[in-house]
Amino acid sequence: MSDIHLDHSVLSALRDVMEDEFPVLLDTFLADSTERLRQIQDSQRLADSQALRLAAHSFKGSCSNMGALLLAGLCKQLEDIAHRDQLADAPALILQIEEEFLIVRALMQEERRGLAG
Repeated sequence: MSDIHLDHSVLSALRDVMEDEFPVLLDTFLADSTERLRQIQDSQRLADSQALRLAAHSFKGSCSNMGALLLAGLCKQLEDIAHRDQLADAPALILQIEEEFLIVRALMQEERRGLAG
């Protein structure tokens, strides 16, 4: 199941490159993602399509880099909606992003716990 949410080959490559710093990378991604989600929610609440587009774009990049490709794809859709200034379509997509992030966060926390053992 986790394969549709996380590309484990990306995580494996990052683990090889980062070595002892890999847990820090996971922690940083999770903390950063929480802030990016807050920015997305705030931008949507303020109906600021430019800020929403930039927040979605930034979140998309970090998700892609960490192998959370489904989440990155949802962020791309949100980025496109914001670019077209179709904010009426944003709330449902933001809900999907929030739900997918909960899954990704749980999987990454599981990955993190596995490193401690």
